[in-house]
Amino acid sequence: MSIKKELIYKSSSTTTETCSQNIELKVSNENEKQMYLIHRALKQQLTKNRVRNAHSKTRSEVRGGGKKPWKQKGTGRARAGSSRSPLWKGGGIIFGPRQKLYKSKINKKEKRLAINTMIVNKFNQTIIISNILKDLIKPNTQTAIAELNKFGIKIKKTQNILLIVNKKTTILHLSFRNIQHLELIEVHSLNILSLLKADIIMITNSALKNMNK
Repeated sequence: MSIKKELIYKSSSTTTETCSQNIELKVSNENEKQMYLIHRALKQQLTKNRVRNAHSKTRSEVRGGGKKPWKQKGTGRARAGSSRSPLWKGGGIIFGPRQKLYKSKINKKEKRLAINTMIVNKFNQTIIISNILKDLIKPNTQTAIAELNKFGIKIKKTQNILLIVNKKTTILHLSFRNIQHLELIEVHSLNILSLLKADIIMITNSALKNMNK
């Protein structure tokens, strides 16, 4: 069974002004079901990201072998139709590994419920910010780090930061991409793995408004 839960966030800015924003999310009200949904969503994402790159060639894919090595009869040797037979050196591989894409299914409503549940569970680790690097003209990593410090966040090896924005601009991407242990994603790309790994979640006001759409 799912219920609607209202979260009230205090929005922080680089100035002393603060304001509150609320968001209503549909979440599961049973602990066992919450864990089940989160596990299913995580398993689906990890399976989807999995790719098997090992790829051996069959006799039809190996270059050459179009000409019959010798005539069918009269040589005393076993008949052969191609020099790329799996029985020959340099031939194709029988039942070798092939490139494969893995997939796992989850219902859209279940996935949305799992993400909403994670957002509610990470409420105390979430910071709402008015905007970030709004006036920056050129990408600058040092300015990005200074902006994070203004919100009381320091870059640590033991701390993963998730920054959720409404739109990932080129300036934002280039400014934050060299900062270790920080992930920048758009609100419509929100996923269960990023939420699980994050120790601190930063969400812009505009992203928060579009979170439940």
